[in-house]
Amino acid sequence: MHARKAATLAFAALAAGSLVLTGCSSGGSGGGSSASDELSGLTGEIGSKDFSEQYILAHITTELLNAHGADVTANTKLVGSANVRQALENDQFLGYWEYTGTAWITYNGNTEPVQGAEAQFDAVREADAENGIAWLDPAPFNNTYAFAIRQSEADALGVQSLSDVAELPSADQTFCIESEFSTRDDGWPGLKAAYGFDAPDSNVTMLDTGVIYTATEKGDDCNFGEVFQTDGRIPALNLVVMEDDLEFFPSYQGGFTLKQSTLDEYPAIADVMDLVSPLLTTEEMQRLNALVDVEGEDPEDVAIEWLEEQELI
Repeated sequence: MHARKAATLAFAALAAGSLVLTGCSSGGSGGGSSASDELSGLTGEIGSKDFSEQYILAHITTELLNAHGADVTANTKLVGSANVRQALENDQFLGYWEYTGTAWITYNGNTEPVQGAEAQFDAVREADAENGIAWLDPAPFNNTYAFAIRQSEADALGVQSLSDVAELPSADQTFCIESEFSTRDDGWPGLKAAYGFDAPDSNVTMLDTGVIYTATEKGDDCNFGEVFQTDGRIPALNLVVMEDDLEFFPSYQGGFTLKQSTLDEYPAIADVMDLVSPLLTTEEMQRLNALVDVEGEDPEDVAIEWLEEQELI
């Protein structure tokens, strides 16, 4: 989730995780030396959900914190957003990367998203402050729903936004979506109404999530495929995402979350994380995700190499 993976919870049994204790072994390679030691004494585990983007983010965070004097490890073994959130609440995780849409709707019990990424983040930060959970300044990337089309066909049809798609003849308005998306209020029914798509039901093909990307690239079943915006297969398959110009989809902006008590004890965590968060754009997350999901590289290796490229470790 994917942002959607984040929102669609898998309530699997909580896997065993180490408590936040002193004496945890260092998970960072970071060249064997710390850039500084302002986080000396900070120990514990950095958690993740169970997909590539989260693994990469967990390892980026672990390596970076350790380069600043911490002694933390990455735990990428839990399944399901609910279990990861619970691990943070129970102090089994020092922190992890979360998505604003998930926290707002799933954890804080709201039914309607806040329009606009900045407004949604501010609302989530305020709501979670009541739960004792702090959100550090977010990264620019937004792992929300989107619709993509192969670049050549986007050029041929002259479309850049979902409003452009709505102006196409109904014969060109063909879509591949997954079954869950077909019934969600923030999915196909709401999207179709918001943009005024006049595609008949026969123009909509239901496919499994992974198949949608290749089907969209081939163009036989559909012109437009439902995707996750930071998925690495988008650039790998030369797909282009249509702008959600009416801001229909909820924002699933990524931000590092941790207990407020931990941040109070180690306020430098915010400064350290500010070194990486602004660099993690949607395009950059697509590139990093592709290295894992398309090229088959190890998420930890991808994280370390990226930090080295940015001269952060």
